[in-house]
Amino acid sequence: MSEAQVAAQRAKVASAAMAKASTELKNKALFAMAAALRKEAALICAENAVDCAEARKAGTKDSLIDRLFLDEGRIEGMASALESLASLDDPAGKTLEQRTLENGLLIRKVSVPLGVVAMVYEARPNVTADAAGICVKSGNACVLRGGSMAVHSNLAIAQVLRVAIESVGLPADAVVAIESTDRAETDTLLRLRGLVDVLIPRGGAGLIQHCVEHAIVPVIETGVGNCHVYVHESADFAMARKIILNAKTQRTGVCNACESVLVDASIAQEFLPGLLLDLAQANVLIHGDEVVRAAVQATVAEGHAELSQFFVAATEEDWGREYLALEISIRVIEGGVDEAVSHINRYGTNHSECIVASNKEAIAVFQQGVDAAAVYANASTRFTDGGEFGLGAEIGISTQKLHVRGPFALEALTSTKYLVNGTGQVRE
Repeated sequence: MSEAQVAAQRAKVASAAMAKASTELKNKALFAMAAALRKEAALICAENAVDCAEARKAGTKDSLIDRLFLDEGRIEGMASALESLASLDDPAGKTLEQRTLENGLLIRKVSVPLGVVAMVYEARPNVTADAAGICVKSGNACVLRGGSMAVHSNLAIAQVLRVAIESVGLPADAVVAIESTDRAETDTLLRLRGLVDVLIPRGGAGLIQHCVEHAIVPVIETGVGNCHVYVHESADFAMARKIILNAKTQRTGVCNACESVLVDASIAQEFLPGLLLDLAQANVLIHGDEVVRAAVQATVAEGHAELSQFFVAATEEDWGREYLALEISIRVIEGGVDEAVSHINRYGTNHSECIVASNKEAIAVFQQGVDAAAVYANASTRFTDGGEFGLGAEIGISTQKLHVRGPFALEALTSTKYLVNGTGQVRE
């Protein structure tokens, strides 16, 4: 029997106890988990250092190592996220609807945990704590299959959390981490219908596509992020530059970072030089069209020779690329908001998109027309996050339309059932 199957069986047993656990007990577990992370921070950092060293040795790019890296500050963030979950309403056991039929039957629709949640994810070890916490709070058990790059970090975090969960009287197997780095274990997990109730992949496009194509268990897709910022002709230039710089550089290796910029042709000549210099100063490589190239050349001629080393001609592939690095594509468009919407719906990934504008009609057209989980007006795409949205820690950002869309947090890990109470009624 494979490790994945054994892990799912253990989680299945634990899920029965988790479904019956009180809100008080689940919250007690979350506080214990947070305290354990703080207590064992040195151990977790030591294991993480092994992962980071191996990643650097393998030539992993800096943006991905940043996603992998843990220090006491990031561990504190993980612990605080768990505690914040305790302050949120319990998503399970809620009466969502209630009515009494003419025949006297009382029908209640209540929220219930999904059961066993399997997570397949890549380099970010904080996902281990986030997923575990969300599953505990919502009354689920989880099977965690992290990427090989973070294996030492993930296993250390999972073990710390398991001990904490058990210390309050809940089953340690509410959190089960697969230790093997053999990819065959992932493929086994995808096929465990009857044991795994839902599978959530979180990572690059290749991982997500593999899970979607090969799973026979239900899959909730957390998509990649080719996120755009569209600068409308009515935009405040200073605001637009600030938003783009934040969305691109505040943290590059995340799915809600800006990867593409669209600029109205009517303002390109005036707007682009300042933006290009901002990006170059931040060491961002610009993949631009011919209009952007001309703006670069004009700015270089004005005495900014350093800009030339931060520009390359964009290709068709650049419009749909998720860089996850200090790189960005910039395109100048002639057709205003309608073309921006069309471009984004063609090349985007249904994640997070932004318009910078003062024209309310343009904002309305953009927000209505763009097909994405989050559509911003005059704010950075970096806010697409469960914590930032006030939902607590999240497992990922769902870019699909069924079951849940956007930050994948507590309520998304519940289903419903009907409770029907009668006094002897029979159907005629």
